[in-house]
Amino acid sequence: MPQIEEAQPKYLQIAHHIRDQILRGDLRPGEEVPSERQLASDWKVSRPTAARSLEALSNQGLVEKRQGSGTYVRSLEVNRRARELYGRARQTGKIYTPGEYAVITSAGWIEAPDHVAAALGLAGGRPAVHRQRVTNDRNGPITLSTSWFAPDVGQRAPRLLESERIKEGTLRYVEGMTGRQGSYAEDRVCARLSTEEEAAALRLEPGSAVLLVRHVVFDLQDRPLEFAEATYPPNRWAFEQDYPLA
Repeated sequence: MPQIEEAQPKYLQIAHHIRDQILRGDLRPGEEVPSERQLASDWKVSRPTAARSLEALSNQGLVEKRQGSGTYVRSLEVNRRARELYGRARQTGKIYTPGEYAVITSAGWIEAPDHVAAALGLAGGRPAVHRQRVTNDRNGPITLSTSWFAPDVGQRAPRLLESERIKEGTLRYVEGMTGRQGSYAEDRVCARLSTEEEAAALRLEPGSAVLLVRHVVFDLQDRPLEFAEATYPPNRWAFEQDYPLA
């Protein structure tokens, strides 16, 4: 069981731990979260502190309390960010939650667009490995994403060129094949109108608003390991970390 840290209030540490489980998909909609009594015992805190952590989750819209029954995960339409996907892969060995699956629509060598070359530190006009996928759930497409890798990574990780799914997640596979470990990531996010390709892949009306995330993973030597672009449809929540104002 995770240990209490002094950097944050105890109730927030507990709430953030449960929130991460919800966003990773480890706790599914309709499932019961640990009770006040269980949280107090597991985290070695008082019952009021445990109750406050559940209240914080309720205020975030993640859980609902049912009188005389318990506290349950609410039904949510969530855009899972790379942070949640990586966390799930490292915890469970699988990147997707039950009911989610990816279809690889394109994979192989291609000349890197200028913004991809810049992100990976490649000279203009150089080829790179790309891997495009559409992630789906029971309601249809939820994300269109493309991962890009430098030539040396592509040569050492041949499954990137195949159209078969990599169940443990692309990054974990690349780490294993190259010996380079992802250390941190940077995301840039913007909203814009969809391209024709994006609208078709996500089953949207042409010109619909979408969320675009450009994501770079750096290794322990601060070298770019993966550049990815993910396009998300509208009307789904994307959750971010809380932060202090003082």
